[in-house]
Amino acid sequence: MPWSSRAALLRDLVLCVLGTAAFLLDLGADLWAAVQYALDGCYLWAALVLALLGLASVALQLFSWLWLRADPAGLHESQPPPRCLALLHLLQLGYLYRCVQELRQGLLLWQQEEPSEFDLAYADFLSLDISMLRLFETFLETAPQLTLVLAIMLQSGRAEYYQWFGICTSFLGISWALLDYHRALRTCLPSKPLLGLGSSVIYFLWNLLLLWPRVLAVALFSALFPSYVALHFLGLWLVLLLWVWLQGTDFMPDPSSEWLYRVTVATILYFSWFNVAEGHTLGRATIHFAFLLIDSILLVVTWMTHSSWLPSGIPLQLWLPVGYGCFFLGLALRLVYYRWLHPSCCWKPDPDQVDGARSLLSPERHQLPQNRRMTQLAQNFFPKAKDEAASTVKGDVNGVL
Repeated sequence: MPWSSRAALLRDLVLCVLGTAAFLLDLGADLWAAVQYALDGCYLWAALVLALLGLASVALQLFSWLWLRADPAGLHESQPPPRCLALLHLLQLGYLYRCVQELRQGLLLWQQEEPSEFDLAYADFLSLDISMLRLFETFLETAPQLTLVLAIMLQSGRAEYYQWFGICTSFLGISWALLDYHRALRTCLPSKPLLGLGSSVIYFLWNLLLLWPRVLAVALFSALFPSYVALHFLGLWLVLLLWVWLQGTDFMPDPSSEWLYRVTVATILYFSWFNVAEGHTLGRATIHFAFLLIDSILLVVTWMTHSSWLPSGIPLQLWLPVGYGCFFLGLALRLVYYRWLHPSCCWKPDPDQVDGARSLLSPERHQLPQNRRMTQLAQNFFPKAKDEAASTVKGDVNGVL
């Protein structure tokens, strides 16, 4: 195996280990915070931390289980029996099982002198599923936990060491998920256009810089009106869920499980932009951006008119200017990315790749596994080239070209 290929395999192995470690570190920080809140007599805060953790974990296990059931028979040859898999997911270990599976496949490739194309494609297949699950976990658990800990700090007027640790692990988890998701989208491209380190850094920065002001605005409102923040979230979430439904998503294996995806996407849209439909997204992205911007401004204005209700131990005078600076810098980087760094791709159907199925028609060759779930998201994210837009047709599986 050439050294460049072996170095790429080593990089993927290291990223797999670090991604799993970041997930476990964030999980440990949340459990640590819940225990500390309970020991201090703040049982409501402890219950909220555990509730967010539990709901996100259940959603993550459902996604993982439904995708495994939808994968073609025979794709995962070393997979445990269905009952063992069901038990793993019931014990909330499905995501970690996938991480171990990816690590084992990576070690297998590392030990081979010349890995087969199928083994390489299968490793990508596993990695792409984990990238999607990590992104969902980020916005279902990490971003809400970050909002909660900021609201608690604002309301109590003090910051404990375990809260700062939780903030650091939350930012680490969000950063890792955004970078890994962009790398996964890159893997799905039919060609390798201009999408290097610079574009990945810009993509990561504008997402993180626009996410921070949104989280801060919600945290400020939560600290002032903890009883009404649930109504605020539910009202916006229902509007966003309706918007996702009207776009006719077709991502999950069946119509009933599609609602799990729509519920998750609506939660993501509460914090950040996430494209769920094909075509030019400028109009939809502008509408969503204006919607969140107006809502965030209203939340901040509400805080400014009632800021005297909060303790003075937290330097809020510094937080708002930092939030404004992050917003405008993130907006500028977003415009730079979509103006100069966001490529158009020629999406062409590949008859030699299917969603993890190996061909039984010819004993001489096997079709390579292709993760159609991530491929669909990549097709939504990267626009088609103008000369190919008219010639593509939509398939009948998961809305994939």
